[in-house]
Amino acid sequence: MSPAVIVGAAIVRAGHLLAQQRAYPADAAGLWELPGGRVEPGESEAAALRRECAEELGVEVVVGDRVGGDVRLPGGKVLRVFGASLACGPAEPRAVEHRALRWLAAADLAEVDWLPADRVLVPALQALLRPRECAHEF
Repeated sequence: MSPAVIVGAAIVRAGHLLAQQRAYPADAAGLWELPGGRVEPGESEAAALRRECAEELGVEVVVGDRVGGDVRLPGGKVLRVFGASLACGPAEPRAVEHRALRWLAAADLAEVDWLPADRVLVPALQALLRPRECAHEF
């Protein structure tokens, strides 16, 4: 039997990553995480991520490639993070279920008090935010 999958969105805009601060439960309140949540039966990982971002942030996202590897979670679950961008439109992310939102530069990622599962992904998230080098110099 495959593990229950939790998806996370590494939403990038202008070289910054969107993080959200937990409001509950008490043992996680105040810690930071990527937007996302559980993949429901019959739902694709990309569809789950789009649904979760609409519920948690009030925005539509375009889901991209995987970021980092699977992160094992308690209870036999696994976290899978995908790169994402905000879909075109006027909506700005808002903290619907969380205390706060914050756009983080690559240099800020290691300083944030992340949930343990998200902290594991900090190196992959920093790599995602690094400027890409061009193959050719002119």
